Amino acid sequence: MRQDDDILVFDEDDDDGDLKSDNQEGLNANVWHMLVVDDEPEVHSVTRLALTGFTFAGKKLSIHSACDAEEAKVMLSGSTQYAIALLDVVMESEHAGLDLARWIRESLKDKHIRLVLRTGQPGQAPEREVITDYDINDYKEKTELTANKLYTLTYSCLRSYRDIVSLYQNKLGLETIIQSSNKIFAHQSLSEFTQGALQQLCALLHIDAGALYSEVDSFAASHGESGSNVLAATGRYQQFLNKPLDAVLSAHRDHKLQTVLETGGQHFGDDYFIGVYESHLERKNVLFLEGIDISTELDKQLVELFGTNIGVAFDNQSMFEEVEVTQREMVYRMSEAVESRSKETSNHVKRMAMICRYLATRIDMSSREVEILYKAAPLHDIGKIAIPDHILNKPGTFTAEEWQTMQTHAQIGADILASSELEVLRAGAIIAGEHHENWDGSGYPRGKSGTDIHIYGRIAAVADVFDALTNKRCYKGAWSIEKTLAFFDEMNGVKFDPQLVELVFQHQDELVVIQNNYAD
Repeated sequence: MRQDDDILVFDEDDDDGDLKSDNQEGLNANVWHMLVVDDEPEVHSVTRLALTGFTFAGKKLSIHSACDAEEAKVMLSGSTQYAIALLDVVMESEHAGLDLARWIRESLKDKHIRLVLRTGQPGQAPEREVITDYDINDYKEKTELTANKLYTLTYSCLRSYRDIVSLYQNKLGLETIIQSSNKIFAHQSLSEFTQGALQQLCALLHIDAGALYSEVDSFAASHGESGSNVLAATGRYQQFLNKPLDAVLSAHRDHKLQTVLETGGQHFGDDYFIGVYESHLERKNVLFLEGIDISTELDKQLVELFGTNIGVAFDNQSMFEEVEVTQREMVYRMSEAVESRSKETSNHVKRMAMICRYLATRIDMSSREVEILYKAAPLHDIGKIAIPDHILNKPGTFTAEEWQTMQTHAQIGADILASSELEVLRAGAIIAGEHHENWDGSGYPRGKSGTDIHIYGRIAAVADVFDALTNKRCYKGAWSIEKTLAFFDEMNGVKFDPQLVELVFQHQDELVVIQNNYAD
């Protein structure tokens, strides 16, 4: 081969060379991969010579060789990610290169690799026909590819490949956000929501696609005068999870976190981002990302936009959690007030709710239903608020009239709660109205039986009686676990759902632990 006026001329070359001796400086190295597919050994040699020392975006070019289409298919099917393929049209057949191009797009489904057809016989594959019928990126006659033009072609293809892959990765990040949004916004826990948000932001920026976020150093925290807490963390900040934000500030003074924390807003450093967002709950929400390469204005805008929206989401989730806590507190206070009238301790409603939750997790009930049952269970005796003290606290046996009055508390409780628009209170209405129904239909207030009794009512009945028997009441002493289980065995299929009675026997030790943890 000789080079005249920058035109590549193919001479006889008595050294075929090793067409498979690709530049193997690590297939996983920081390089671009090009595949040259041609049955002429000189083409491979000339291509390597023309692109000696080629770099693009700080990465070198690794050139791989295949002598025919079948060998190229094997290489393209491997783990190497090729950015460019230079394909000869005529090899083992007159249209081998064209068939290979179609196979890459349709069978291999690689839409990213840049395909350039090179031919020494343009009549065999007319340019207009080929560019129209095949998904290729360029068409060149070998005689027109000077060293400079080959350099320009490679540079242009790599730039196109880089941008296409970048757009594709951003697309994947956006898909991850969309697919996961229903999960991260459905979390009941602010810390779980925050951890999910951190991971989705990392996915959006494709910060470390191969490490599953383990190398990303980040945290999110809530900060206010009443205290601060790291809600979520990755990388080196995981050690501060659920610890005060001051612990992070004391350990890492190399960033302007304290300054930004005081002034608020968003701040970009060389390799980090800090966002501080005001909250309606008299505190600030903090988002910190470290070790990221925000190299483009688009990435910066994405971080700012995502950070701002996550700040709002943190605030909304915080307020939602505040409402949840308030609602739970009100339910307990109402229930404890009623229980105090009957001279029972507030621990009864806590134990009863926890037993309900424990049993519910052992049957075919969704986690959401379990949580609703747990929150609503303390309202089971809310109707006792209408029962006179002389009946409610009578130590002896009720008269027939007194018993009839006492039984009305179930329907009264259901009526009090049934019209609520809150899901927990509506569940409380079911529990209040049905926790005295019996499996055989002998209960009250409506004489329901079997599975006509709502599962909430059936579970609450078991939990209420188990706690009542194993603890002291004004009309009786505490029963032993043996005596309590004997009663459940006797009432199996009579008062209680047999499936739940079986669970009581299977998990009696765990139920006793609940009793002991919240003993009067």
